[in-house]
Amino acid sequence: MNPENLLISPNPEQHPTADKPVYVRVAVIGGGSWATAIVKILSENAKVKLRWWLRNPDDVRYVKTYGHNPKYLSDIQVNLRKVKPQKKLRKAIHDADFVVFAVPAAFLLEVLEQLEPEQLVGKTVVSAIKGMIPNENILITEYLTKHLQVPADRLVAITGPCHAEEVALEKQSYLTIASHSTAEAERFAALMTCRFVKASSMDDLTGVEYCAVLKNIIAIACGIARGTNYGDNFQAVLVANAMEEIDRFLEAIHPLDRDMHASPYLGDLLVTCYSQYSRNRTFGNMIGRGYSVKAAQLEMNMVAEGYYAVKSIYEINKVLGVNMPITNMVYHVLYERIAPMVEMKIIQALLR
Repeated sequence: MNPENLLISPNPEQHPTADKPVYVRVAVIGGGSWATAIVKILSENAKVKLRWWLRNPDDVRYVKTYGHNPKYLSDIQVNLRKVKPQKKLRKAIHDADFVVFAVPAAFLLEVLEQLEPEQLVGKTVVSAIKGMIPNENILITEYLTKHLQVPADRLVAITGPCHAEEVALEKQSYLTIASHSTAEAERFAALMTCRFVKASSMDDLTGVEYCAVLKNIIAIACGIARGTNYGDNFQAVLVANAMEEIDRFLEAIHPLDRDMHASPYLGDLLVTCYSQYSRNRTFGNMIGRGYSVKAAQLEMNMVAEGYYAVKSIYEINKVLGVNMPITNMVYHVLYERIAPMVEMKIIQALLR
């Protein structure tokens, strides 16, 4: 497939004319580090025009004035010729071909409550969220179909081992764009490919979404291990066992012949467990060193998706009954307030 063809907008009003270039219109929803990184990636594409919604009107004004996010990844210079910051959500998405949601899962409903299903009709909706909807215990894409009637073949997820901080530094990075529709995955992968990011496509939307949720939980476990003074040898075995745990869960909830060594599975797990930029690992490390959950959250001033996700996975697994000792350990420490060292001793005895 010709990559140029992937960039042509489905909007009839955007059809090419002799004197008017063709653009794909993308709305990015969210003002955090990952949203900022996605704006940077997309603005590298000559055929993309962006509207960027940030919840805080003061942040919108700041970006318009100074060309960078005042709170996250402030070294990124925003190309204001291509990126239009917006304070009104409906205006940001009204003529978009793609709508990218990049807000923490715990706060997504506050955003989606401002929208009606008809406002997403005809648009491809992209989840850049590696979490689950709390209380409902469903994936982001499942929620979008259930509550906003987005067709399954118009849903896409951004996955893979890619930290926003390295995007800001233009370090070579890799993404996997997943969708039930191969065409939609390929089309958005073309938009997310630039000189420092390579994006490929795949069709295991459900599998990579669950893997993205689970790897955050495992990263918290690795952080707890570090905080309780376990070393590299232990962590290597912990991650290896965790990969088996993830595989068992995926086979139970969405069986498929998938290569678990591929980058959106194993690669995403490794970078989240080992990177200095991993907020879930940082959060777990603080818990292991004796911080309360609230104290760790306040000091980080960033959301560790795994904290919310482990409760959802734990409740889902009450039905599935998958052997998930590492996930259970994280849940016991965070929600039942069992001492991290006690739980780590149990895990130590179970690992092989």
